[in-house]
Amino acid sequence: MKIAIVGPGAIGCLFAAFLTKSKEDVWLLDKSKEKALKLNETGISVDSLNGSWQVKVKTTANISDIGKTDLVLICVKSFNTKTACEQIKPLLNNNTKILTLQNGIGNIEIISEAAGEERVIAGVTNEGATLIEPGKIRHAGKGETIIGTIDGKTPVEMRAIREAFNKAGFETKMSRDIKSLLWSKLVINVGINALSAITRLPNGKLIQFEGTKRILRDAVTEATRIVKRKRIKLIFDDPLAKVEAVCESTSSNLSSMLQDVLRKKRTEVDFINGVIVRLGQELGIDVRTNKFLLDLVNTIEQTYKHSAQ
Repeated sequence: MKIAIVGPGAIGCLFAAFLTKSKEDVWLLDKSKEKALKLNETGISVDSLNGSWQVKVKTTANISDIGKTDLVLICVKSFNTKTACEQIKPLLNNNTKILTLQNGIGNIEIISEAAGEERVIAGVTNEGATLIEPGKIRHAGKGETIIGTIDGKTPVEMRAIREAFNKAGFETKMSRDIKSLLWSKLVINVGINALSAITRLPNGKLIQFEGTKRILRDAVTEATRIVKRKRIKLIFDDPLAKVEAVCESTSSNLSSMLQDVLRKKRTEVDFINGVIVRLGQELGIDVRTNKFLLDLVNTIEQTYKHSAQ
């Protein structure tokens, strides 16, 4: 299978490294020519609990180097999805599928509008990866990857993707209700990401202090009210217990949003807590905690150059 991976962050590099190692035809697309040249020379280094290894991955900033592909894997930040969709058009043939493994809600709609809903496959991955520096990642832990189409169909191309991912070492399943999985992940991220970015605490610490635990619970409760109003079924019965369990099981992890803040990068808060705020306003549901978290993270982003070191 010929695969183009757009976005050389933690997840993009992780999938590029493992899929290349399993002999798939993988290209990594980077927007930076300089970084692409360096990655093409040095490859990707993976540090994991089972040891460290390195693999050369074909990397380019020139999309014409790649040609037509069977699969485009979108791993950019959600605010770059629209730009990525414009960029990847030369990679698409009649049967090319586009898989998103991104955070937040809204990416499927953006990709569908740009490339056609029939191409789009949504995914949720629980693989734990941290970008240490360009081309070097820490694989903190293995987790399940689930993929599916919004209409619940299982096209032959999606089954081929599942087989390729499983062969590469990613435990991958297909779901007929990917919407529930995406919203379930959103509810978890709503409770953890912004709060950790503001407090600069690892996940586990968020439930060790009464103040942060209360804010986490309030944010998740608001998101759950939105989910119920929209009649979306989550994959767990008790959202509060689930989010706290995730905090415990990933206790030492720094959320992706905290990593962005520490690097003074733009976050995906608008696609996570921002989704809850917008829907709350539309539906007349009180979402003051999520609005508070959204406003604080947006302020942190806007004041990077003014903040104390």
